[in-house]
Amino acid sequence: MRVALPCNTLLALLLAVALLAGCGFQLRGSYSLPYESLYVEMPDYSVIGATLRRAIRSSGTTRLALTRSDAEATLLPGAEYRDRVILSVSSGGRVSELRLRYLYNYRLIDARGRDLVPPGSIEMVRDLTYDDSNILAKQQEEALLWRDMENDLVQQLMRKLAAVKPVFQPVDG
Repeated sequence: MRVALPCNTLLALLLAVALLAGCGFQLRGSYSLPYESLYVEMPDYSVIGATLRRAIRSSGTTRLALTRSDAEATLLPGAEYRDRVILSVSSGGRVSELRLRYLYNYRLIDARGRDLVPPGSIEMVRDLTYDDSNILAKQQEEALLWRDMENDLVQQLMRKLAAVKPVFQPVDG
């Protein structure tokens, strides 16, 4: 038994699909990295390192190298800053708003130590209200925001690694 759609419904459905395709909408999937092998120079106990390695493995296109010399590219973490800034204070002198700031620097180099892309940094900011009467809940909310920023950092690193094309510098000599 077939169900026939009215012409207007079919036309509206086709128009919606065309608009979604035309605006560049695309589901976020795995990233295709432009490197055959990549070494992530972060300790195994690092949350960022473990999550990044998992994301690279799931990409399916890039092999995680065990050593720097075995890799086509090496991701080097730079300085990592976590900052907690008071944004506003109540009339009673109590903190009412906080800003969490996370800055992460990185480099991507080849086997000879040359930069494949210019060194970069990722900065994320999250604001939260604060209430002394709910200290435990606000501490948990802050921890959740830091974890969310770590996950967001890994996604942004993967997007940057997938989007950028390596620029090989001439050999000095």
